[in-house]
Amino acid sequence: MSDAALPSVAEVRAAAEAVKAALDRHLAAVESRIGDEDPAVYAAFNELAAAAEEYDELLYDRYDEVTPFEIPTPEDGVPYTGPAEPAAFSVLIRRDYAVVEPPRLIAQAERVAAHDREAELVHDGGTAGALGVLFGEYEPDEIASRYKEFGLEEGDSTLWIAAAEEVAEPGEWLGSPFGHTDPQHVLHRFDVSSVFDEDADDFDDEDADGVDDVQDAGGQAAAPGLAPA
Repeated sequence: MSDAALPSVAEVRAAAEAVKAALDRHLAAVESRIGDEDPAVYAAFNELAAAAEEYDELLYDRYDEVTPFEIPTPEDGVPYTGPAEPAAFSVLIRRDYAVVEPPRLIAQAERVAAHDREAELVHDGGTAGALGVLFGEYEPDEIASRYKEFGLEEGDSTLWIAAAEEVAEPGEWLGSPFGHTDPQHVLHRFDVSSVFDEDADDFDDEDADGVDDVQDAGGQAAAPGLAPA
């Protein structure tokens, strides 16, 4: 790193002071904690971890030195701080796809449009218009189960079940459907990714050397601390 890009002495000292302040806040939160899962303690822990990481990075960049301690990430991931008995919940789903065979995708959309007067190919009949036709005709779960027929390739996917105090009013969140989800209100999370298959392969290699094998339940995994369905 060039001298011009080095953090200043003042920046390193400010980061050190931030760690000291975060330590004090964490200790105060622990001393006044309410129950085993006090959200104030979790918040103070996360602030301390962030401050320590920032200081460690600046210290290394400026002086090529590291701290003698490391604050681990909680095994339970983001702590749940939502209602104990939620009266309502939201299901949020993200699925990624790659369009690997555009002609197949467009042909499927044209087939639907030929039998449905309301299904109209727009955007010059390309893949953008085809996606509108297909998702207007089929449920997302059906497309997920037949993705190869539509010339698609699956990427990562995730499903979140987020607790709520009450059901939202009609139209309340339509302007920003995913903008108000608090990660600390996620009751359960289910992730599917090829990276889990790669992890399983790594474990298989280790097992050959005498280390116990660990399976990932077919590539599906929950967020840390949360059990898959």
